[in-house]
Amino acid sequence: MSRPAEFEADVTVVDKAARADGVVTLTLRRADGQPLPRWTPGAHVDLILDGAPTRQYSLCGDADDEDTWRLGILRDPDSRGGSRYVHDSLAVGDPVRIRGPRNNFELVEAPSYLFIAGGIGITPILPMISAAQAAGADWRLVYGGRRRASMAFLDELAGYGDRVSVHPQDETGLLDLDALLAAPRPGTLVYCCGPEPLLVAVEQRCAAWPSGALQVERFTARAAAEPVRSEAFEVELRLSGVTLTVPPDRSILDVAIDAGVDPLYSCAEGTCGSCETVVLDGEPEHRDSVLTAAQRSAGDCMMICVSRSRTPRLVLEL
Repeated sequence: MSRPAEFEADVTVVDKAARADGVVTLTLRRADGQPLPRWTPGAHVDLILDGAPTRQYSLCGDADDEDTWRLGILRDPDSRGGSRYVHDSLAVGDPVRIRGPRNNFELVEAPSYLFIAGGIGITPILPMISAAQAAGADWRLVYGGRRRASMAFLDELAGYGDRVSVHPQDETGLLDLDALLAAPRPGTLVYCCGPEPLLVAVEQRCAAWPSGALQVERFTARAAAEPVRSEAFEVELRLSGVTLTVPPDRSILDVAIDAGVDPLYSCAEGTCGSCETVVLDGEPEHRDSVLTAAQRSAGDCMMICVSRSRTPRLVLEL
């Protein structure tokens, strides 16, 4: 069965606040005054701005608040308009549009957690530690950043006492991941979000941990190897009643759009999860940064914006 349409609505900026050097939060409320959908820690939404690229941002407020959503947004020096527009132009009272929420970074119930955040990677972690605290779980947050002034939400984190350790790189150096992750700890799940070098380093050090013990969230696409198949392949879009050829230099998403199909998508780089599509037949070649190892092995879904086919033909529920 195909997925239901995602929630999408006009919202108003009711608060904009600087939280660190280069980081602001936006608080959003529905323009029609109706409640916002419930969400779970780790979720993100699309922020849709007129004249700027749609971008995905983690929800970092109170998951039980149905009146407002809070986003934390880092100014990207290479921004093509998204974060630059938010920082320089967006003001309280302005209308924007949101779509979501969706969650590829779910907090799984466990007796113990180790949270590792780098820079703006603190945003999805913030509601996670609130949930872990409320559940009475044993948890610890290790939070690194370039400078203390660049690290958002330090005021909120101070309320958790010694469960939180803050490590500005210019004061304490890089995080000591060898000490943190030297040996697997039974019952402990590790959640990590931050820049790619941090994620890769944590993944390497968690290689000996049980499968599923580590969950990571990527804000940028993971570097992909060359495709397994260098030639074109066929894709049948079962619900649309069309069969298409996907050449080596184009994505399934691009070819589907050209054929008049209207798939749900957003980032187009395999990080947001909005284009996830059910695979009915064939073997996908996963090239996204979203699916877990178990989901990839199952082979029953794929991200059509970046993933391809290991077999000459795929059949998708699209």
